[in-house]
Amino acid sequence: MNKFTPLIILSLVSFLANSATITIRSDEWFPMNAAPGATPAGYMVDFANEVFGAAGHQIEYKTMPWERAVNQVRDGKFDCVIGAYTDDAPDFIFPKESWGTDVSSFYIKADDSWRFNGDGSLNGKKIGIISGYSYGDKIDALIKANPSSYKAATGNDALEKNFKKLNAGRLDIVIESQAVGAAKVSEMGLSANIVSGGEDGNPTPLFIACSPSKASSQEYINLVDKGTKQLRESGKLQQILSVYGLKDWK
Repeated sequence: MNKFTPLIILSLVSFLANSATITIRSDEWFPMNAAPGATPAGYMVDFANEVFGAAGHQIEYKTMPWERAVNQVRDGKFDCVIGAYTDDAPDFIFPKESWGTDVSSFYIKADDSWRFNGDGSLNGKKIGIISGYSYGDKIDALIKANPSSYKAATGNDALEKNFKKLNAGRLDIVIESQAVGAAKVSEMGLSANIVSGGEDGNPTPLFIACSPSKASSQEYINLVDKGTKQLRESGKLQQILSVYGLKDWK
């Protein structure tokens, strides 16, 4: 037997003992994250594989309705969510390093002359949102003040439901991330029917965020902060984003 073999075996055992399967949940929100098993997987899924894989871990990524994903990660049934605003789950453990930015866009029928021109321009409109989502402080306040104007869709296909209702005239406006909305409209073959009627506010940081109920969360978030910096410095971060036609947000 080679005299170095025991050392190799001990190292392998130590590596395996320290590895973990990190459970990540979200609703489908491409280009941030696609359906499990899809190619491409979504840049946040790619980031998670790179960051946690470098530390000897692997990820288990599945989709479910956003509100359920947040609640079950909060309860400690799973480790982390991806695609979170700090307002989505302020009690979660967040990294310092964001995983992109997002800005809300107001999607309308292509033949509609309406354009977003401040909060007052939303008055009297039937507006589609997704249950459990945060849309930033200002829009969240409008939803709370005028609940009858905002129709919340649920389920893994909530955004698709909203765009179908918009296309059928059952909604006047759908609020969604500019990047996510554009990708979904194209996927549904509705680019000639549905367009953006304007955007609201400044870009908001997006994160992976981990359960406040699990002792391992801070360790995972430390890996995210360290790993994201390394991805950027190596050029790998922009290489991943380029697959999705995106650029580094910093």
